[in-house]
Amino acid sequence: TTYKIQTMSKNNEIRSAGLKVTHARKRILEVLETSRKSHLSADDINKILIKNNDEVGVATVYRVLNQFVDAGICIKHNFDSGQAVFELTPAHHHDHMVCVKTGKVIEFEDEVIEERQEELAKKKGYKIVDHSLVLFVEPLDD
Repeated sequence: TTYKIQTMSKNNEIRSAGLKVTHARKRILEVLETSRKSHLSADDINKILIKNNDEVGVATVYRVLNQFVDAGICIKHNFDSGQAVFELTPAHHHDHMVCVKTGKVIEFEDEVIEERQEELAKKKGYKIVDHSLVLFVEPLDD
């Protein structure tokens, strides 16, 4: 889903996460919010910033992304591709499939899987506080 948040709410989102509003933070958040791809690497973000003639160094991109993860603005995924990718923290939980041929990330939701995971944890005397499910897939026609 592509959407654009007004500068005012972008500033508020950064502030409410306990961070000072800086040019780099605003621009990186804007890239995360407006990109057609919902899962971006730090290099992807850096390339977009360079293409838009934005003066944000690659080290700053990495630092800000980690601050965003710590603040709950975005989530960091390591899908065995060797490069971490980031997505804005979703309003609703979803899981992922990663194509082993192309690296494409497909989001999905499945209530039956979610219920089964909770049943399994409860059966063992636990409750789930967080989880991540990643299916590594390849096209059927190969």
